[in-house]
Amino acid sequence: MNFFRRSLSIAAAVAALSSFGAAQANAAPGCGHASWYALTSKTASGERMNASLMTAAHRSLPFGTKILVTNKKNGKSVVVRINDRGPFIRGRIIDVSKAAARNIGMVNSGTAQVCYQIVDGGSQKSAGKGLKEG
Repeated sequence: MNFFRRSLSIAAAVAALSSFGAAQANAAPGCGHASWYALTSKTASGERMNASLMTAAHRSLPFGTKILVTNKKNGKSVVVRINDRGPFIRGRIIDVSKAAARNIGMVNSGTAQVCYQIVDGGSQKSAGKGLKEG
């Protein structure tokens, strides 16, 4: 009986880890519609938004993750650090800071088709509002 319980526990742990890995894989890399923002409020990671820094908002990537964002139209790229959650507009995959948008040539248009890939995994803190990077 003890063997049976232990086997179930191991199976449950493996299933949990597998689903965690699948969630991470679904989060990146990706292509889609991006926008930019320049607020002065606190981000979901707890830091103050600074539009002159190379930062971005993503729905699920851990805070501190660095990703390379490339504008598909002109090929320009920038590395940004995830420090916020969003975007909250259907059909968009990432919001970048105004400085990042300027670097990839999307300030005037407001949006662009981009692709991104993870450069550095960053911290593992992926929960929402109020968490600060460790």
